[in-house]
Amino acid sequence: MSLFLFVFFLLYTLMHVYAFSRARAALSFGITAGLLLAFFMLLMIATPILVRALERAGLEAPARAAAYIGYTWLGLLFLFSSYSICIDVYRAALYAAGYLAHKDSSAFMPSARAVFLVPFLLSVTTSVYGYFEALDIRPERIVIQTAKLPAGIDRLRIVQISDVHLGLIVRQERLKRIMDIVKAAKPDVFVSTGDLVDGDVYEMDGLSDLLREVNPRFGKYAVTGNHEFFAGIGQATLFIEKSGFRLLRGERVEGTINVAGVDDPAGRSLGLGRPVDEKELLSELPRDTFTLFLKHRPLVDPEAKGLFDLQLSGHVHKGQIFPFTVLTWLYYPVLSGLADEGNHSFLYVSRGTGTWGPPIRFLAPPEVTVIDVVRAGSPAS
Repeated sequence: MSLFLFVFFLLYTLMHVYAFSRARAALSFGITAGLLLAFFMLLMIATPILVRALERAGLEAPARAAAYIGYTWLGLLFLFSSYSICIDVYRAALYAAGYLAHKDSSAFMPSARAVFLVPFLLSVTTSVYGYFEALDIRPERIVIQTAKLPAGIDRLRIVQISDVHLGLIVRQERLKRIMDIVKAAKPDVFVSTGDLVDGDVYEMDGLSDLLREVNPRFGKYAVTGNHEFFAGIGQATLFIEKSGFRLLRGERVEGTINVAGVDDPAGRSLGLGRPVDEKELLSELPRDTFTLFLKHRPLVDPEAKGLFDLQLSGHVHKGQIFPFTVLTWLYYPVLSGLADEGNHSFLYVSRGTGTWGPPIRFLAPPEVTVIDVVRAGSPAS
């Protein structure tokens, strides 16, 4: 966690230095304007710490205001830096081409003002679009065929939410919209694949009431994500259970379908969890019954393949804001959607249902996943 925070604040600071240099070159502002901009940027760098401090002190309104301002700025700055780097690559390629061809390419070079204003306007436009995309929660429907449903059941519907990040930004109005989609889907099984909560949950009783409104006939299960541990596993566990979920922490349940779930590795790194052998956990379940495996991070243990039919995961948000998607893909090969992992095991990765940090999504709309498990060869398939 400390390494993550160090890297985050280092990169965040460097983005501010980069943006400051671009603004100064374009606008040629004086010392007073420069100092004011530098002060604002220092305040934005410190905002994530300020938000957490205000939240811990129980000052919810100031914490929410700081979160909206600070995290929206984070998204805007990331987009600005991304667009600016694209222009830098164009300038470098143009310079190299001119050098190799022994020709003057300066006529095609954008001015310092354009180098700043074009990325700035694009990042503002993208942020506005991304704010509304983050609110556009949509059902994502998939069908899984199996021969492992019990007699008399030709279709079983699983509804998945993931990475809701209930906290200062994602609150009652957003959760009600999510739960309206869940209820309309009429799930037989309802699951949360981690990061249901994001911060302090002492003041979220009304939110647990909304989640408790759905009680499917074959169960309601959840696993931890990394943010449950960051928020405080004790209070996160109480909230999840108060919301009606059975929290699976290296546990399995046998029934109409088998359901197993494991903790996020963040628990072990913080000394709050224990390692679980996934092969051992899954191998004791009946093989002739459909097995659902809940795991926050979309990584499949090679030794567990063939022991589950469908692993549901989240965590990566499909990058949440493009082009962060590209960086995320370098570590997680499956960013979203259904993947055949071989040996009759499938992985489905949700794009996530809420937002973390910036209240923005770009080319990664939020989803509630509706999975129909149907008997192979039946009319429902």
